[in-house]
Amino acid sequence: MNAKPTNPVRVIMLAGLIVLAAIVAAAIALRFFRIPQNVAYVTEEDGAVSVIDLNRLSVTTRIRPPDIAPRGLNITFDGKYLVTANKNSSDAAVFDTRGLREVRRIHVGENPEFVKIHPDGQWLFTSYEPGGSSGPPQATQPGGEKHEDDEDEGVPSRIVEFHIPDWTQGRTFTAGTETEGLEFSRDGRFLVVANEAQTNLGVFDVAAGTLVRTIDLKPYGIRPRGVKVSPQGNMYAVTLEASGTLFTMDANFTITRTAQIGAKPYGLAFDRSGRRIFVAAAAARKLQVFAADTLQLLAEVPIGQRCWHFTFTPDDSKILLACGRSNDVYVIDANSYAPLRRIDGFHLPWGIVAYPRSYGSLGLP
Repeated sequence: MNAKPTNPVRVIMLAGLIVLAAIVAAAIALRFFRIPQNVAYVTEEDGAVSVIDLNRLSVTTRIRPPDIAPRGLNITFDGKYLVTANKNSSDAAVFDTRGLREVRRIHVGENPEFVKIHPDGQWLFTSYEPGGSSGPPQATQPGGEKHEDDEDEGVPSRIVEFHIPDWTQGRTFTAGTETEGLEFSRDGRFLVVANEAQTNLGVFDVAAGTLVRTIDLKPYGIRPRGVKVSPQGNMYAVTLEASGTLFTMDANFTITRTAQIGAKPYGLAFDRSGRRIFVAAAAARKLQVFAADTLQLLAEVPIGQRCWHFTFTPDDSKILLACGRSNDVYVIDANSYAPLRRIDGFHLPWGIVAYPRSYGSLGLP
């Protein structure tokens, strides 16, 4: 008995459907199952989170969740979750990077700003200010609500820790007034907190939950903002915004060098080698580069308005700066310092981090 001849048209159609189904399945897998690679995430204070494709240097995704005004942000070590501190809703938002879907809100406290992940990758720390009742720096249980005159009374800021695997809240550390940058020692033992209004740094023993040292910065300048540890862990760099000062400390928190730099410096970062320190001088509209060992000025590059934070690309070849008042992201060659591109279309960009996790004012180390 002879078999029926195969209809070539039906075969071609079936093959086409199979190919189409494979393409759709691959697209879904890429969007919802694969961790995005070679991307940068940008928070926009007017209520958006954007994704930049670092291969094309263009925005591929922008989301506007309801009731969100994100500033500080960070990404978990595995790249699965992006966390933003939302100033208007007293919380942090957790986004699954596979599709950039909001999966959780975690209460923080009034006016949260900075987000930092402990070197063990298991704990996320975020700051808020002001809030609670005044008192000496110490580790406490979660505090109360903000009063209208808290800031005038000098009520201290708080640092809250969250356990990343289940997003449960841990301890709350009482810091100084108007807390800005947070940084850990490379071994994770110490948490360094910049207390802007008091012009000092608080150093906490993380395991014990206690303040172990306060470093008065008034002899060197006014209003500390950014704090970064070197990749080797042997030094720290700090910016003082109001006085236009950069200084370094050794691993024992002894100040070693100071330099006058561009006006209103905020975000800063070491490069991967630890040999250079990059500083975003917001009012001077410059990205400045210094030798880490001497604080000699090596280069400076014109940038946009109010560029507070920046990140290296994962391959260390470029630097992207979020410029909040010019509403764009500047792209700079990290070695020649040549301007490469401006990516526009943002509104009040505040923070920026890259994945795979990269060096930057909010990123590594």
